Amino acid sequence: MSRTEAHATPAVLIMDDEAVMRRILEILLRKEGYRVASVEDGTHIQTVLDEFRPDVIVADVRMEPVSGIEILRQVRTLRPTLPVILMTAFGTIASAVEAMRLGAVNFLTKPFRNEDLLLEIARALERKTARPGEPSASFVATAGERQMVASSSALRAVLEQAGKIAPSHLTVLITGETGTGKSMLAHEIHQRSPRAAGPFIPINAAALPEPLLESELFGHEKGAFTGATASHAGLFEIAENGTVFLDEIGILPANLQAKLLGVLQDRQVRRVGGHHIIPVNARFIAATNIDLEQSVRRGEFRQDLYYRLNVARIRMPSLREHREDIPHILREMLSQLSAGRPFRYAISPEALALLNRYSFPGNVRELRNAIEWAVTVARGAIIEPGDLPEVMRLDAAPAQEPAAVGGSLAEMERSQIVNAIEMLGGNLAEVARTLGISRTTLWRKMREYGLKK
Repeated sequence: MSRTEAHATPAVLIMDDEAVMRRILEILLRKEGYRVASVEDGTHIQTVLDEFRPDVIVADVRMEPVSGIEILRQVRTLRPTLPVILMTAFGTIASAVEAMRLGAVNFLTKPFRNEDLLLEIARALERKTARPGEPSASFVATAGERQMVASSSALRAVLEQAGKIAPSHLTVLITGETGTGKSMLAHEIHQRSPRAAGPFIPINAAALPEPLLESELFGHEKGAFTGATASHAGLFEIAENGTVFLDEIGILPANLQAKLLGVLQDRQVRRVGGHHIIPVNARFIAATNIDLEQSVRRGEFRQDLYYRLNVARIRMPSLREHREDIPHILREMLSQLSAGRPFRYAISPEALALLNRYSFPGNVRELRNAIEWAVTVARGAIIEPGDLPEVMRLDAAPAQEPAAVGGSLAEMERSQIVNAIEMLGGNLAEVARTLGISRTTLWRKMREYGLKK
């Protein structure tokens, strides 16, 4: 590989004191075409940065003698624009949140899926290489700082409602099926609120066992329980002047429901094993994919807590209710997944038609997972129906005859051309190649259907 080619290939620096983890990540990232280097700590971070010149750093939070937090501080001084992704275990969530405030790109909770790490690296590279002033691509149902993409009336109505609620300090309850983008909407509300400069603290009630969840939410004092060797600030404290997002609130344990009610009523907490009252200055947004009214009737969810949460309510529609957004969502997903690669992924009209017929019980999250799988197994830059998960190929409803849906063959052809242009960002040479027609034929068809690039 020439020096020019080496510098054109994105470089990832792995920092973890576990040799097995370093080896696994090295194999994964090299297989994906990245240049990779790994070190067991950050003792000589400046030397490593100068010699390897990474484009992204992936570092563990807990390392000795230099922690991931300290590495982040040093990188912010030495290379202010270098993206840092932190890996953390459950017990270090508060530290990771602090790292986000210091400028970490994102953090992943161990154990994580390979696909999640690869996607975060791709996003980091895209942000790093974006031209100044150029917005990064975004899509519905991703975590972090991105904005939602909405072209359908259903999603536009949701964003309009969110825009009216955001400037207030009202507690918000977001409902909807799993995978619809409730966390993304919560972040959107935070970004439009007066608290946008403060932290956005996501908490998934299903991700932690009950004893650990209480400690993470409320904090604990030294000696409060076995293993509590130091005092620990809870996430409600860390959310000072920001927003707390309580995901999957419907499965919160009964004793924590009572404690959360107290926080919402009194705006204060007391750490586990502590005696001091600590004020809480944060906005609360909760989300659920279950029917809380039924849970209240069954005695599984406190009615008083439900009323405290259900002040402003927004329902996220299922993907089946806004299928017209699928091409736009796909375009942004593929843009993300193409970051750092020598080509841009696209989807064939046949594969797009199959996705348009699929029921998507997992909504946008299922669509994202399917596309991540497809780009992994695809033989080239074009995703074909055979690259999509088998469940989608088998369960997608058969296409109807054009006459049965009130359309014509010409309308079907026009729709395919429009979708291809959308997916390929207006690159007409690629559109023609994907559709299997010449550019002359494509131009003629576009004139015929009144289409402009």
